[in-house]
Amino acid sequence: MLFVVAYNMGEWREIGAILHLSKADIAVWTTTFALTVFSDLTVAVGVGMTLAALLYIHRVAQTTTVALVTREYLADGLAHVLQDKEIPANVTILRIHGPFLFGTTEKLAAVTKDLNQLADVVILRLRNMTALDATGIHALEQLADRLHKAGKTLLLCGARDQPSRLIANSTFLKHVGAENVLPHVQAALVRVKKIQENIADVVPPRETLR
Repeated sequence: MLFVVAYNMGEWREIGAILHLSKADIAVWTTTFALTVFSDLTVAVGVGMTLAALLYIHRVAQTTTVALVTREYLADGLAHVLQDKEIPANVTILRIHGPFLFGTTEKLAAVTKDLNQLADVVILRLRNMTALDATGIHALEQLADRLHKAGKTLLLCGARDQPSRLIANSTFLKHVGAENVLPHVQAALVRVKKIQENIADVVPPRETLR
């Protein structure tokens, strides 16, 4: 019985997803796992939490940038702006502002708790999401799966460099589809039109009543 409980608590299915994350995430997991096996669980938890905290601080520090505001920068930013865009009625737009790391993912779960309040297509803007980790990826995967089961579609747009690399290297694309990860909100709205056209082609027109 103890072996069965220990096996179920191990969450072995998650190992494959962890190995697709960054080298730093893999190193933290490997160190914690090795200490659990060869040392003591208390030591492993303490070291693992310390390494995770240091990695958190490192990623947050990396989000600070200083750069010149050029004409190219302003032109590139126009595709991310919502003010001049027409938002279809069947679209809900959510945004993540700041680092989406361990300890902050419950905020997304709280906002999306009732899927009935969300439209058929949900666009998640990541323009202002400065950092992402394994916990954040897992939260996005859960949201994508929940929306898919509810017959809705999740689109992601505007991810910055670090989150974009982590999304591309993880198993997240299997949950949402590579075609639903867009560079900016303008491209996401174009994708919405294609989704609407595909639905219109699948659903047969109603027969005219005589």
